[in-house]
Amino acid sequence: MDKIEEVLTRGVASVLPDKNSLAKLMAAKKIRVYLGIDPTGPRLHVGHTIPMRKLQAFADLGHDTILVFGTGTVLAGDPSQRKEKRAEITEEEVEKNIADWKKQAEKIIDFEKVKIVKNGDWLLKLTIPELIRIESQLSATQLFKRDMFQERLNRGDVVSYHETLYPVLQGYDSVHLDVDLEIGGTDQTFNMLVGRELQKKINNREKFVLATPLISGTDGQQMTKSTGNCIWLDDSPNDMYGKVMSVADSQLEEYWTNLTNFPSSELKDLKPLDAKKKLAFEIVKTFHGEAEAQKAQDDFQSTFQKGVAPQNLPEIKVQEPDVELVDFLAKNNLAASKSEAKRLLKEGAIEIDGRTITESEVKFENNQVMRIGKKKFVRIVIS
Repeated sequence: MDKIEEVLTRGVASVLPDKNSLAKLMAAKKIRVYLGIDPTGPRLHVGHTIPMRKLQAFADLGHDTILVFGTGTVLAGDPSQRKEKRAEITEEEVEKNIADWKKQAEKIIDFEKVKIVKNGDWLLKLTIPELIRIESQLSATQLFKRDMFQERLNRGDVVSYHETLYPVLQGYDSVHLDVDLEIGGTDQTFNMLVGRELQKKINNREKFVLATPLISGTDGQQMTKSTGNCIWLDDSPNDMYGKVMSVADSQLEEYWTNLTNFPSSELKDLKPLDAKKKLAFEIVKTFHGEAEAQKAQDDFQSTFQKGVAPQNLPEIKVQEPDVELVDFLAKNNLAASKSEAKRLLKEGAIEIDGRTITESEVKFENNQVMRIGKKKFVRIVIS
């Protein structure tokens, strides 16, 4: 498989309008490619890295590659796969959210090869006449027929007009940047096709769309920040390793294909446990380095194969030993939410010094070890 074929095949859900035409264009010239990400929160998860890895693959082939931080589009709020409209976000929150994004993304993207831009730099400067001209290129019926809009309308929910504006704004990125190709997850296909239409009508040229697959989270459902099933790029090495080891065997192939460069054939020769260990080590190494990956692997094996708590536990300092456990877990990010904390407590998934905790009110003692779920340990320090 040649390099062009590989970049258009591995970790790719679809290429529109067709893969062969894009391959011919790539063979003939250096193309301009972009990926846009809206800063709706301060953290990225491994699902975000799938289109990032694809963008880097195009950069490695020598193409002109751009990562767009959606500082303009995020103000409208992407309605893709949303059962309700997004909460509004301020420009101050946007700047706060992207403050650490480059640091997280640079583990995947070589910014010597990939340019960063912010679409607020052009979208927020559009005049009313310019916006009207852009919108006149599209059918309002087309925008309102989106599946998620129809589902919400059928339930009697509201679809705000600014949500129909989102694909127009994202689509204009393709026009402003004058790209040959846009990369995005399958949830972005509608928005990317709007950009294709605008590129054709305004710049009178073709734009291809490459959709990458979405990935499942630790519970087997689609990975989203609202469900608490994410493997975050800023997770500790031990948490990241443990989360990868916790995924079902049925998820191995999608993780192997989309989160590593390992040959696909190698997966068939490994037992599921060995494949998970290799996968977990590689993912932790990518974001924390080889030494931390080795330590996380050693700690995991000691903890889950020998029943020993890992060394150098993170410490949580408490001033008052009497605590309400649900609030404590949520406040210290030991559970994604109070509802998850309640579920862990109900399921007997919380231990203190090896004793399963069932009551919500607890009294800590200094230097106790708390285990939350199967893979998270902390040491309690009374200050």
